[in-house]
Amino acid sequence: MTAEQSGSRSRARSRSRSRSAVAQSFYTRWATLYDALARRAPGVGSVRTEAADALALAPGETVVEMGCGTGANLPYLAERVGPEGTVVGVDFSPGVLDVARERTREFPQVHLVRADATRPPVAGDLDASPDAVLGTFVSGMFDDPAAAVSSWADLVGSGGRLCLVDLAETTVPRWRPLNPAFRALVRATAPPGSRTMRASPTKLLNRRLVAAHRALESRCRVTRETTHALGFARVRAGVVE
Repeated sequence: MTAEQSGSRSRARSRSRSRSAVAQSFYTRWATLYDALARRAPGVGSVRTEAADALALAPGETVVEMGCGTGANLPYLAERVGPEGTVVGVDFSPGVLDVARERTREFPQVHLVRADATRPPVAGDLDASPDAVLGTFVSGMFDDPAAAVSSWADLVGSGGRLCLVDLAETTVPRWRPLNPAFRALVRATAPPGSRTMRASPTKLLNRRLVAAHRALESRCRVTRETTHALGFARVRAGVVE
């Protein structure tokens, strides 16, 4: 490797760390607002129930949520695996994890880890591979969502379950007039670096979601595909082959 190549890679890593730091600070600052949206947005409760059901969790199993945010899903997962099971919530933002910690205080089976969901350090912390992985509203945050989803499939192994829940523009004809409002919401809630980009944040989001869900389909036998919240929320789940 030449000195020029080495310098280029070093600068790329520095930019990546900088973007990550900005995003962590952003989500920490707005953790309370995000929590309110996560709990009170129309139809969100049915989406979280659907996601937990799609994983077909049984008492005593272990499930990992990648990008758990303020922990809105964690009680749903904890109730299904029971006190003898284990729920691991992974997120890179300390502010949202603080909210998640308060939310799950009554669930001792829930454990929170501050980490990058694309490189989660959970395998070495568990006695065995997790039975299931859930990613909710997180696929659009990854530079390479397909690689992230594939790594989760590797983590659970053959027979393990994956579920992705994501928001995208609705394709339901009667609700398509609401898409401009959705695009405005995506731009307003994106971290500063992506909010000022020339390309539409919604187009970038769409590309990333397509890549993530195709990766799930390529690694899994798909068991569930549903839409919710006027067609804006997609749930796709499968069993790793």
